[in-house]
Amino acid sequence: MRGLFAYRLSKLQNKLMLKEGKLMNYLKLSKKISYALRHAPWEFDLELDENGWVSVEKLLDALRKDSRCAYVTIEDLQYIIQNSDKKRFEIADGRIRALYGHSIPMKIVKESTEPPAILYHGTARHFLESIRKQGLLPKARQYVHLSIDIETALQVGKRHDAKPVILEIAAKKAWEEGVKFYLGNDNIWLADKIPVTYIKGV
Repeated sequence: MRGLFAYRLSKLQNKLMLKEGKLMNYLKLSKKISYALRHAPWEFDLELDENGWVSVEKLLDALRKDSRCAYVTIEDLQYIIQNSDKKRFEIADGRIRALYGHSIPMKIVKESTEPPAILYHGTARHFLESIRKQGLLPKARQYVHLSIDIETALQVGKRHDAKPVILEIAAKKAWEEGVKFYLGNDNIWLADKIPVTYIKGV
């Protein structure tokens, strides 16, 4: 689980905001929002809809119950979204959601979309035998996470292995043969699973 919150948030790292005489750490706030929207909304008395949306005001009310976040505002949420190296959240029509990374029991509904020709997946070497037998499976997450470039896949893989293996996914071919893909954000794609037939590098 250590890799769950492995962030690369250059502008949020050590970003402190003085509010009402108290310091607010944006990196820690971002992690707290991720936990609420991706993994345990019930701990914050939040109920996500089928697409992962929840009212911004309800999220803010939940966050403010922690004295360290007592003065958090929608502007703080917008700052985190705009300054994260990876677009994890979006706000629209008074609602907020995490774009990917969910592990809650209720599967978030996403619209299937045609992917790029090639996608990548960074993984630890000790997972290769399992991937050879089963392909890529979501495991603790709701979807398999794929990257549009090798650099992003490498960063993800390093959460689990100092020398990760980068797998190449024939995404377009898989799509044409019935595998469903979903857009996470500009750099991340999701899939229910990837059969080994479409994986190069195992």
